[in-house]
Amino acid sequence: MKYGKKYADSLKAYDRSKQYDADEAMGLAIETAKAKFDETVELHVRLGVDPRQADQQVRGVLVLPNGTGKTKRVLVIAKGERADAAQAAGADYVGAEEMVAKIQGENWFDFDVVITTPDMMGVVGRIGKVLGPKGLMPNPKSGTVTMDVAKAIHEVKAGKVEYRLDKNAIIHCPIGKKSFGKEKLLENFTALMDAIVKAKPAAAKGQYVKSVAVSSTMGPGIKINYAKI
Repeated sequence: MKYGKKYADSLKAYDRSKQYDADEAMGLAIETAKAKFDETVELHVRLGVDPRQADQQVRGVLVLPNGTGKTKRVLVIAKGERADAAQAAGADYVGAEEMVAKIQGENWFDFDVVITTPDMMGVVGRIGKVLGPKGLMPNPKSGTVTMDVAKAIHEVKAGKVEYRLDKNAIIHCPIGKKSFGKEKLLENFTALMDAIVKAKPAAAKGQYVKSVAVSSTMGPGIKINYAKI
């Protein structure tokens, strides 16, 4: 396989066959992030569970200690007092049926998160087929269907992430930006790994954490020796 020059240079900076201590891996993720923009550092965790089984799902939300480094645009679909609370809490867009119509009619998606109240789920459900594939459908488990819209907005703005298994039993989740530096990335990494370990399903058998790696947006994957943590 032929790699680009920057990627090839990054591969020379470390041993691909080695598992590194977490703090060293964070430093290498920063070192191998050679793009001109502030690359996101992402955590990849392969788990010993079967994602096809309902009782072996791993999913949750967490406000990272140092945030994600990305300011998320929040759309709140609510009415009355909840809409007023959303405006006061700093939502980027607030509305009800007119927002649903805008998404349907204009193919409008200038937002990163949708928060709604339980009473509005019938309205939001009309656009479930377009929100779902983009990962934007509100869900009580992720805290985006709630009566406390102000709290939900504050958590999103503070750096809340959702982690969940893909079909290959791997969790992919951002833990910050290259510019965070090693210490802040390590704090976020530790908090997220703690949450994933605590979310271990009772039905999971054998080794739970199979492998752990970090990588920047354009950089290679760096393996972490999780057994030592």
